[in-house]
Amino acid sequence: MSKPKKKVFSKVKAVKANARERVGTPPPERTLPDPKQKRAAKPKHKQTLAALLDFVDSKGEDQ
Repeated sequence: MSKPKKKVFSKVKAVKANARERVGTPPPERTLPDPKQKRAAKPKHKQTLAALLDFVDSKGEDQ
């Protein structure tokens, strides 16, 4: 069995550990929703009444 690796002191890790003890852990980062995906999900304009009626008529004929 090999010897365990010697721990090297890191200033950065020591400072971060000290800050976590004093202030607490930072909140987990939140991902912001992608505005392009949101735009693609919704149509840009509302459908007109004629287009809606045509859509309902075409649905009824298929059945």
